[in-house]
Amino acid sequence: MTMPAFAEGLGGRLPSDTERAVANQLRKLLASQAAGEARIDVLDPETKKPVEVVLTPALSSIFLELLRHIGSGDAVTLVPVTQMLTTQQAADILNVSRPFFIGLLERGEIQHETVGRHRRVKAEDLFAYKAKRAEERARALSALAEVDGELL
Repeated sequence: MTMPAFAEGLGGRLPSDTERAVANQLRKLLASQAAGEARIDVLDPETKKPVEVVLTPALSSIFLELLRHIGSGDAVTLVPVTQMLTTQQAADILNVSRPFFIGLLERGEIQHETVGRHRRVKAEDLFAYKAKRAEERARALSALAEVDGELL
């Protein structure tokens, strides 16, 4: 089944049913490729002829992850790791309130810079904190599971 892909950006909205279906279809096609490089044909806008594009394993993995989120109906925003984020943007990424996030900055848990009166956080530092927090949670969950196993 062929579905049209619309060239409209998703922006800050959720993907439509058609966009979800297209993302799921493309994800399945890419996932069905042999492990390693994925190959897709796209039309060259100038010549109107198909051109084979080879996605490296890293690009394929990132693209599949993006398509998985869109196919699930999630709103997706790409953030370059070098980008400086406002405190509100960073709080939104961590899914915490802005005042809570400011507390993290003031306690020195996340590096930040002050630009004028405003704090800015490198996306790279924010994602490092997020990964560290996820690792700590996983360790705590494992410890709880161990204690629970001992009680049974």
